[in-house]
Amino acid sequence: MPLTVGTAGHIDHGKTWLVRALTGKDTDRLPEEHARGISIDLGYAPLDLPDGRRLSLVDVPGHEHFVRTMVAGATGIDLFLLVIDAGEGARPQTHEHLAILRLLGVERGVIAVTKADAVEPDALELALDEARELVPGAGVVAVSAKTGLGLDALRAALARAAVAGERAEAPTRLYVDRVFSLRGIGTVATGTLWSGTIAPGDMLRAEPGARAMRVRSVQVHDREVGVAEAGQRVAVALPGVERKDLGRGDALVQQDAYEVSYRLDVEVEELAPIPSRVLVHHGTATMLARVVRVDRFAQLRLEAPVVAARGDRVVLRAGTTVGGGLVIDAAPPRHADPARFEGSARGEVLIDAPIVGADGAWSYSEEWLDELRRDYERRLDGADPLDPGVPAPTQAWSAAIVPRLGLERRGAKLYRPGAAGALGEREREAAELEARLGLEPAKIEDAGLARFLEQQGRLVRVGDGYAVSPAAYERARAVLFKEMGASGRIKLARFRDLLGVSRKTAQLLLERFDADGVTRRQGDERVLRRSAPRRSLRRTGDPVAPDRE
Repeated sequence: MPLTVGTAGHIDHGKTWLVRALTGKDTDRLPEEHARGISIDLGYAPLDLPDGRRLSLVDVPGHEHFVRTMVAGATGIDLFLLVIDAGEGARPQTHEHLAILRLLGVERGVIAVTKADAVEPDALELALDEARELVPGAGVVAVSAKTGLGLDALRAALARAAVAGERAEAPTRLYVDRVFSLRGIGTVATGTLWSGTIAPGDMLRAEPGARAMRVRSVQVHDREVGVAEAGQRVAVALPGVERKDLGRGDALVQQDAYEVSYRLDVEVEELAPIPSRVLVHHGTATMLARVVRVDRFAQLRLEAPVVAARGDRVVLRAGTTVGGGLVIDAAPPRHADPARFEGSARGEVLIDAPIVGADGAWSYSEEWLDELRRDYERRLDGADPLDPGVPAPTQAWSAAIVPRLGLERRGAKLYRPGAAGALGEREREAAELEARLGLEPAKIEDAGLARFLEQQGRLVRVGDGYAVSPAAYERARAVLFKEMGASGRIKLARFRDLLGVSRKTAQLLLERFDADGVTRRQGDERVLRRSAPRRSLRRTGDPVAPDRE
């Protein structure tokens, strides 16, 4: 089973130097990191163990100003590599990082006492004893990234700690921690795969926002794979997605498998008094929340939506780490009654959530309905102007409850009455895009904008992230029908020559004709479908004037 190890420890205790000595890779990639001599962002490297296994390693910053980044890197890891300077011993961030690991449920790991070559033997023994007391049961190894002392012993200790536990079966869920663009590939998102698998061709949904995305390719540590498994560091190429459309904190999930919620019920573990407002760290996301506390339970009322599941863990901070919690309900109704928290912890249905009676009717409280309505209003406020709807609820009660929300259901989404997509300030951008369109497909980075313009009959999408003008599409159709009328079939090379375009352009157009139900492929030829519409498609799916040949 794939496993991920994360570093932890105080600034300047040698985490990144140790990672470089173990893996041969410098995880400080930013110019600012090299200029300042400290880690600022997360770094990643493969770590090969003596028994042939390969771990994914996440290197986190140690400065107190970057604890948010540390938590983002630590979520989803299976074991820790705690780094302590032999000359300094445990320092404030050593203790805070260790507390965060415990709150996240990361119990297995190894302590590396670094810079062992720079202290006297007696001082080294004291540092090793302190490390053993700090985390009883963890392996402790003296190392030096400078001389190589103890590196083999550290790899062996990590191999002993890297015992695969039971990983619950669950739908695909990856929390994004980095997004970038590569020439010829497009937008790439990386993260630790919490559950499920990801393979080329998979359709995932980016949440919050319910944006559908298709995976073009998958890499694990710069190597393309046919399928990535839970526990691995994964990079996915997402064609037709703009870099600005994704960011740290977003989740790539199996479609319709997880709810998006503004509330979490948690069982609290307290390190210090927890105030009424805290920063909540979950996955790679951070958001403010109001805490409604009842004994050992709390409801976190979040200012931004989150994708979570029962059994997840959160970290709570207010200047420093004050506690954490185990998620017992990832999409609870609003409540503040101790009995409700206790019932939620036992997995019981709460009384103000909809309950179906013996007569088949749904019962619920007006308070719950009002809160649900407010939730959807908040989500609609943040919807994409091009498609101002949000996913409709899929629970069994949705058919009975949705009509009470005052919203319109169109397919799988909810809209405000009469709401329609609009370009608004993006009209100029759309006009500039249209000006680039012709018969040769133009690259379109914004998939949402392309969909909107196609619905308006202003472009025709072909392939992944490309488009042609409607006039060019109609011209190609006319050429296709004329040749089909003469010979009954057409080959790619013949179509290319008739249009005077490249092979790639001809291929993209023929594939679009296949998708539109105009043609079907027989070997290396295309023939017309019997039901093929011999009418123009200026707006996708809407037949208008007949072709003029």
